[in-house]
Amino acid sequence: MIKIVISGIAGRMGKRIGVLVLKDKDFAIKGALESVDSSFIGKDIGEVLGAGKMDKKVSSDFGKISDDCDVVIEFTYPDATIEHLEIARKKKIAIVIGTTGLSSQDIEKIKEASKDIPIVFSPNMSIGANLLFKLTEMTSMLLGEDYNVEITEVHHAKKKDAPSGTAKRLGEAVSKARGKMPPIESIREGDVVGDHTVIFTGKEERIELKHSAFSRDTFARGALNAAKFLKSRKSGFYTMQDVITTS
Repeated sequence: MIKIVISGIAGRMGKRIGVLVLKDKDFAIKGALESVDSSFIGKDIGEVLGAGKMDKKVSSDFGKISDDCDVVIEFTYPDATIEHLEIARKKKIAIVIGTTGLSSQDIEKIKEASKDIPIVFSPNMSIGANLLFKLTEMTSMLLGEDYNVEITEVHHAKKKDAPSGTAKRLGEAVSKARGKMPPIESIREGDVVGDHTVIFTGKEERIELKHSAFSRDTFARGALNAAKFLKSRKSGFYTMQDVITTS
């Protein structure tokens, strides 16, 4: 049994992770977190998830609920993620990080913490998106400079960071092959879960690589797979590529 703490339990991703955890016999919810000013603080976790009372309350203090926790899952904001990362490091708790909008300094802190605890860090937890990362790098190398590259990404109107972490990662895949980042267009509209398209345009043809997420469950399931992956790992910095190739 993997005992987890879900950070951002009342958010779009946190709720889906919680609902899926309740259906998975390999997991138990140890606790849940929200920001100190959230109206969900003190509410029963089960009721937040629409599953009836669990006699466990939503907290704002990871330190107080982290005892006997195996893994914390983070889909929140950079400041909260880094705060919880430091606590996890001190208490030797594994962490799955899907938070986007992290600075280069934040990512260095994550890599430094991975010397002491196992961490899966990825801007996108879905299998399809991670396949797209690989295909983008391969296509960028094979087509060469005769093809221009651009990336477009569409997310729901409430998403704060732009470009998305996934779009940046796709840009890095292109840059790895070509030595420079391509232009990225970010669109925020409606309730779009996430669309990412890499466009290669030559003189006589156009090639598109695209991933569309229909449900947040694809990211939630990926996060839970990452948590299972970490349960048997020692310290280290891992990505979803590691999770997928060892599943």
